[in-house]
Amino acid sequence: MGDISVSGPVTGIDTQSIVTALVNAEQAPKQSQINKQTQTQTAQLSSIGKIQAALDAFRGAMDNMAKDASIGGLTAATTDANVSTVTLGAGASAGSYQLVVTQLATASKIATQTYAAGANAVVNKGSTATTLEISQSGKSYGVSVPPGATLQQVRDSINAQYSSAGLSANILTDATGSRLVVTSSNTGAGTDITLGGNTGLETGTTVVGGAPVNAKYTIDGTAQESKSNTLTEAISGVSIKLTAVSPLPTGATGDANRIASTISVTRSTDTLKSSVKGFVDTYNALVTAINTETAVTTNADGSTTAAALTGDSTMRGLQTALRAQLNALAGSGTLKSLAQFGVNTDQTTGKLSIDDKVFSAAILTNPTDIGGIFNGDNGLLARMKSATDSYAVTNTGVLATRSSTLSANLKDLQNQQDTLTARMAALKTSLTAKYTTMNSLVAQLTAQRSSVMTTLDALNNPKTT
Repeated sequence: MGDISVSGPVTGIDTQSIVTALVNAEQAPKQSQINKQTQTQTAQLSSIGKIQAALDAFRGAMDNMAKDASIGGLTAATTDANVSTVTLGAGASAGSYQLVVTQLATASKIATQTYAAGANAVVNKGSTATTLEISQSGKSYGVSVPPGATLQQVRDSINAQYSSAGLSANILTDATGSRLVVTSSNTGAGTDITLGGNTGLETGTTVVGGAPVNAKYTIDGTAQESKSNTLTEAISGVSIKLTAVSPLPTGATGDANRIASTISVTRSTDTLKSSVKGFVDTYNALVTAINTETAVTTNADGSTTAAALTGDSTMRGLQTALRAQLNALAGSGTLKSLAQFGVNTDQTTGKLSIDDKVFSAAILTNPTDIGGIFNGDNGLLARMKSATDSYAVTNTGVLATRSSTLSANLKDLQNQQDTLTARMAALKTSLTAKYTTMNSLVAQLTAQRSSVMTTLDALNNPKTT
């Protein structure tokens, strides 16, 4: 009877390779699905993030342009930057104005008595909390002063609680000690600060720098006042920040002799073209981002590779919304579209370009029309912003919702991966145990075979006498 050949530790079979092959075969279909979906949705999430960033930048630029009348070709300047600074806003128009500033608006400032022990002087030596009441313009702000509180701690408490209300506190120290000074960022007559309460800080106070006053100035000889040094309505569409009193000629006295500065709002062709180019560049940046994430690339072998958002309906909707507003007519002038100013759309890429010859000719005869196209509640800037609202709104917008959904899907895929990994580990353990059992059984059978063969061999051999 021939021997049965069994090699290796017991069987000679590479059971580890068999177990690995079986586990891999079981894992492969689901693993391939998870990998493919993870790769796709990760790429889409990245692309949506890029589009969101580009759209936010575009909308921010629309906001800035809407606030800046330069999109209508206007610039503002002053002949004395020491007296005032000027910025343009919506609704500005060309003009020249004479400004004389005779008084700046001031804020209220009040100081407590001096504490010889300095900033660390204890202002509440009792066993219960007291309250410092700061009053201004009919409003009262309470500051609790706990037992053992120092001047420094009161100062910190005021700043922590009421900086948003326009109040601030500091400590001034000299050879005699320290005092708490409360200041307001609100200016103008009637904004006086007073201290009350039962802390002791309210006694012996002094007004620093005099009572607050309004700004006084004239525009084209008309006397005016303002509680603030920032004038937002003095000239339509122009914000003026008063920074100093108008100077006097050498040797002269009296407000009537102060030198007027000229605020001029003028139309500039260069500014107009630069502003329109700024819009074109901003729009093209958004279009480029969309094109990049939706493109189909043709490879050297003739095959094609789709981008993460190729054929995406959300991107098509966003592009349609932008183009619809770009092609709409606006303004009350003769020219009502960007195309009439030589701003053309590339039919392949969707990007804008400026025909310098057409643009230069149009602004020579109709410079105000371009402002009418862009500005106002129904202007291109406002419409572009409105058309993209549903896509860009934080948390609830279309892009934000897409990002949330993709993130949730990726988290679910990770959970599937964890489950698959655990299941395959269990399968490997189970198969390994089964093959170990098989090895043991084969070992037992091998031992029995050897015993049987030994007995048979003994029976087949004749006994010698």
